[in-house]
Amino acid sequence: FFNLVLLPAVQGDIRSNKKLNFHLYLSLKKCLYKPAAFFKGVLLPLGESRCTLREALIVSSVLAKVSVPVLHSAVAILKLTEMPFCGANALFLRTLLLKKYALPYRVLDELVSYFAAFAEQQDEELTLLWHQCLLSFAQHYKTEITHEQKQQLKALMRVHAHGMVTPEIRRELFSARNRGDP
Repeated sequence: FFNLVLLPAVQGDIRSNKKLNFHLYLSLKKCLYKPAAFFKGVLLPLGESRCTLREALIVSSVLAKVSVPVLHSAVAILKLTEMPFCGANALFLRTLLLKKYALPYRVLDELVSYFAAFAEQQDEELTLLWHQCLLSFAQHYKTEITHEQKQQLKALMRVHAHGMVTPEIRRELFSARNRGDP
């Protein structure tokens, strides 16, 4: 139902009215009471289809307002890191990271490798949303990553820097202790 009926109705309403009908917004909030179905039927298909930023922003606002169990969010984060980069995926990731979950180390390691993989794409300019996503990761999980992972992120920030955000990321990452330090 979520994927075949609700998602096309939400996307059609956003495209025609440039905003979402209040009742459809409430139905999206109600969908989150079944988080696995919401992620499989709404969030991940939106991420795969490279939806517009307006659609991603509206769904992210719903996601930010409703409490979601940690394990469902961890799986969604893993699935989003496997997808190719687009602004909508960065927005979804940032929203999930701002919920400040105690994520498993496997998810944190996958996030670090996701961000570090962008160091190889030197010719591509990354968006502000991507930098904000990295900043939210650094702010909330700086003590949960190892020294080697911090060095990978340091090399990444040498390749992709943003004038306003990168100094803040550096300050967050390198002022905190590492995972495994006494």
